[in-house]
Amino acid sequence: MADKAQSSRSNRARPRRRGIRAVIPVKDDQQQHRRNHGSPGARPLAFAPERHKERNTVERCFNKLKAFRTVATRYDKRERIYQGTIDVESIRIRLRDPVT
Repeated sequence: MADKAQSSRSNRARPRRRGIRAVIPVKDDQQQHRRNHGSPGARPLAFAPERHKERNTVERCFNKLKAFRTVATRYDKRERIYQGTIDVESIRIRLRDPVT
């Protein structure tokens, strides 16, 4: 999953080689360029808006976690301590912004 800014041919080909379906919205100018090339180039690229919305949710969660200095700068060197910091900050986020 990626933003429109990463909708280049190479960024779509990399996951395709691994059998992964890319969920990247197409830029308007790329869409027009494909239409101008006629029938072979005008086929629509796969895009699932519902899956893209899930990406946005995950990205917002990471941004909320990065607001905490200890998570963003990773002061904790041991993995289990860092994971504990993420757990505590996740609980703080959840208590502050409950999802209904």
